[in-house]
Amino acid sequence: MRSVLLVGHCGADTASLTRMLQAHFTVRIESSATLADSLALAQRAKFDLVLVNRILDQDGSQGLDVIREWVSTARTADSPVMLVSNYASAQQEAIEAGAQPGFGKQSLHLPETRDSLRPFLESP
Repeated sequence: MRSVLLVGHCGADTASLTRMLQAHFTVRIESSATLADSLALAQRAKFDLVLVNRILDQDGSQGLDVIREWVSTARTADSPVMLVSNYASAQQEAIEAGAQPGFGKQSLHLPETRDSLRPFLESP
């Protein structure tokens, strides 16, 4: 079973992401509110994909900072990370920081979004 970490999403978005992911993939979902929480979870589990909110709900910190830290930390660098944002400029910044191309909440239920997740969440 693949595992996904949701970072910085509000309760409603966590529920929506979880429903969509579990409807299309066999995945275990964990969530964290902050960068520190996500790094602590990574000490005990490896994630197949990390989905980071553009602005973390709990503390208002930038998802881009989470991505930069995630890709530069030895323990987490091999877990792919995506930004969840409707803003193209934010997506481009995330890619430049080392993230995989992400998606926005408005495109959550589009086939293209599922297609972009397949390489990370389906077994070959």
